Amino acid sequence: MALILDTGPIYAALDRSDGDHARCRQLIEEAGEPLLIPAPVLVEVDYLIHRSLHPGVLVALLADIESGAYEVIGVTSDDHRRIAELCDRYADADIGYVDAAVLAIVERLNEPKLATLDHRHFGTLRPRHVETLRLLPT
Repeated sequence: MALILDTGPIYAALDRSDGDHARCRQLIEEAGEPLLIPAPVLVEVDYLIHRSLHPGVLVALLADIESGAYEVIGVTSDDHRRIAELCDRYADADIGYVDAAVLAIVERLNEPKLATLDHRHFGTLRPRHVETLRLLPT
């Protein structure tokens, strides 16, 4: 098992002024399983860091990835097929590529939970492998 991280918890853990900072940092620090970052999530995190924080924050995150604190997981060809299905099925719910990619990876890894602050989108999405995802932090 692993803890797959969406954009929100990563960014909140990095930004001390974020209202969700403490609980996201605690979730990440106390996870007793590998921390996985879907590759598309890094693009969003980079954008948010450059918009609101110091670029050194990204460098520190990349150093953590290099040291093995996080593993970046790529999108496969099968994931792309599923991403297209999800984007089509949930077009009216404004589900974009990154959210669909996160769900496709969660499904591929058969994970019943996801670290996200985006309960609006991920509460709407219906994964193939479980009835509903357990969204963390609670």
